[in-house]
Amino acid sequence: MRKLGGQWPDRELAVTMNRMRCKSPDGKTWTTVRVTELRERLGIAPFDPRASHVETISVEEASRRLGIYGSSIHRLIREGILPATQLMPSAPWQVPVAALDSEAVREGVRAIKERRPPHFKARQEADKSLKLPGF
Repeated sequence: MRKLGGQWPDRELAVTMNRMRCKSPDGKTWTTVRVTELRERLGIAPFDPRASHVETISVEEASRRLGIYGSSIHRLIREGILPATQLMPSAPWQVPVAALDSEAVREGVRAIKERRPPHFKARQEADKSLKLPGF
């Protein structure tokens, strides 16, 4: 809580703590109210959206903007091509928006797209339709 408090709104903190399977002091799941109470008890300042923060996006949003899969974004992060941070293990990755326009990232995305098989576009379009057994 000390690492994440003040970095995100209390609702996002509750979601992240639950995703990490952390329990509240009374053994229950996290809610916005429980996060707020603990943050106030520990003297951790609330999230301030007006404070100067580097604008970041999620891995999912980065994959949408770059036109590649999330697993490819994780590969770029592992290889050090795309700078991203995690406040702690299992917390969501935060990708700086400004990094998406860097030459290294553009080159990495280009290399990923060049490795795609020739039928990739048709397969990607086919994946958008819902296939139900028996229909």
